Amino acid sequence: MKLQIGVGVLALVIVAGTLMYVSDFTVYLGNDPTTCNNCHVMDAAYEGWFHSPHKLWANCNDCHTPHDLIPKYIVKAQNGFNHVSAFTLGNIPSAIRAKESTREIVQENCVRCHINTVDSVADGQMDSERYCFECHRDIAHGQRGVSVLPYQDKTK
Repeated sequence: MKLQIGVGVLALVIVAGTLMYVSDFTVYLGNDPTTCNNCHVMDAAYEGWFHSPHKLWANCNDCHTPHDLIPKYIVKAQNGFNHVSAFTLGNIPSAIRAKESTREIVQENCVRCHINTVDSVADGQMDSERYCFECHRDIAHGQRGVSVLPYQDKTK
């Protein structure tokens, strides 16, 4: 029985290691925005960001993940699992929309980066029922539906 369990565990480790190697897993641990654009469904979001003013100041993780180390990688793992599941099972949405938890992370990061502006607007009292990106949606990714596809501009 111990031998069978040992062989099973070894097989799982080999399969997981092979998948991690083949998928270049470690690149997903970093902050390179081109990694987020590995999937064609992200082309418009990537291109919008690439040609926006935010490119000079923020990458994908600066807005879409928490900044504390452990929560950042928990969110990255959850998102990675969701993305792999969607692509493996073919459940790819035609329009990608952020979940409520992601909206809250983006809001926290908007306020974190723009705290001086937030403090000077209405004495720091933000409309708590709205997210920054409800009014400023086009800032980080450009106008919706506008893309320079089919190419991906990777020049710096």
